[in-house]
Amino acid sequence: MKKISVLGSTGSIGTQTLDVVSKYRDHFQIEGLAAGSNVDLLIQQCKEFQPKKISVATKELAETVRPLIPESIQVFYGQEGLIEVAAGTEAEMVVTAVVGSMGLPPTLAAVEAGKTIGLANKETLVTAGHLVTASAKAKGVELIPIDSEHSAIFQCLNGERREDVDFITLTASGGSFRDLNREQLKHVTVEDALKHPNWSMGAKVTIDSATMVNKGLEVIEAHWLFDLPYEQIQVLLHPESIVHSFVQYRDSSIIAQLGNPDMRVPIQYALTYPERWPSPSTSLSLAEAAKLHFSEMDFNRFPCLRLAYDCGKMGGTAPTVFNAANEIAVSRFLRKEIPFLQIEDIIEKVLDKHDNIPEPALEAIEESDKRARELAARL
Repeated sequence: MKKISVLGSTGSIGTQTLDVVSKYRDHFQIEGLAAGSNVDLLIQQCKEFQPKKISVATKELAETVRPLIPESIQVFYGQEGLIEVAAGTEAEMVVTAVVGSMGLPPTLAAVEAGKTIGLANKETLVTAGHLVTASAKAKGVELIPIDSEHSAIFQCLNGERREDVDFITLTASGGSFRDLNREQLKHVTVEDALKHPNWSMGAKVTIDSATMVNKGLEVIEAHWLFDLPYEQIQVLLHPESIVHSFVQYRDSSIIAQLGNPDMRVPIQYALTYPERWPSPSTSLSLAEAAKLHFSEMDFNRFPCLRLAYDCGKMGGTAPTVFNAANEIAVSRFLRKEIPFLQIEDIIEKVLDKHDNIPEPALEAIEESDKRARELAARL
C-alpha cells in the first residue's frame, strides 16, 4: 500500500491521478489533498478517498469545508497548508500538480522530508532547478516526471548511459493556433485559445501550449531533470501528439515512447515505477494512426520558445522572471484585458528590465518573482 499526497487534486492532473488511484484501491492510500477554490469537488474527493489532511486556498474556504467533510480530516489553508499536505503526512510520494510557481515551496518541503516527488509542476524546476535538484540529491529523493514529454524521456533513458546520448527531442503539438500565421493571431479570442486539439488541460496550460511557453518551460525542466545542456535539448512540432518524445544516441539509434494522448499513462507510470500495470487508456494502433507528421520548430512563429531557451542558458533568476511574467500575462489574457500576442510582448519587456542574479538563493528567487509580476501587471 503506497501512501500518496496530491497537490492540486481538483485540477486536470490531480483528478486524473485520483482516477488512477481509484482503479487500484488495494495498492494506494491517499494521505493528503490540496486544492485551490474548487471546494465542491474537494469535498467529494474527501468523502471518496478519506485523506488525513487537506488544504484549500483561504481561511474562509477552510471554514466552509470543515463542517462538510468527515471530522477525522484535518483542514489547512494557504501556502502553509500546501506545505503541510506535502511534508506533514505519512505519504511516501507527493504528486505536485498545482499550476505555477506556488508549487515550489511545498515541493522543496516534501524533498526535505524525504518524499518521492511525482513532478507535474514544471515551474518548480524552472524557477529554482538548482536548489531543488541539489536538495533532492542530498536527501536521496527521486524526482519522477509526470509530464508526458518528460515521462517519455525518462523511459527512453532507462538503462542507458547518459554519455551515450546525442540529444533528446521534446515533441510539441503546436497548440490551438498551430495552423495560424502571425497576422491571424492578432484576432484570436480566449475561447479560441482554450480549444486544444489533442489534450484536456487547465486553462493556463492550454494558453501556454498556444504560445509555446509550455514547451519552453519543459525545455528548462528537462535541463534540470536529465542534467543535459540546452544544446542537447531539441523541440519538434508533432501535431498528432503520439510520439511523446524521443532520445537519439551517438550510434544514431533513436528510442521513442509512443501512445495515445492520455495523461493517465504517465501518471500511472510515475505512481507504479519501476513496474508497469494495466492502464485505463486505449492502446495505440499505428495502423489506425496511419501517418505521423513532424516539422522543425519556427522560432519566429513561436518567439516565446526562443525566449525560454535564452533564459535557460542565462540561468540565475532569468527563468524565474520568464515564468512569472508569463503567469501574469496569461491571467490578463484570460480576463480579456490584453490581446493574445501581447503575452509575448509582456514577457520580453519584463525580461529586458531584469538584472539577472546568478546562482540565486530562495529569497532572491522570490523577490525576482514578485518584481516581475508587479511589472507584468502594469505593462
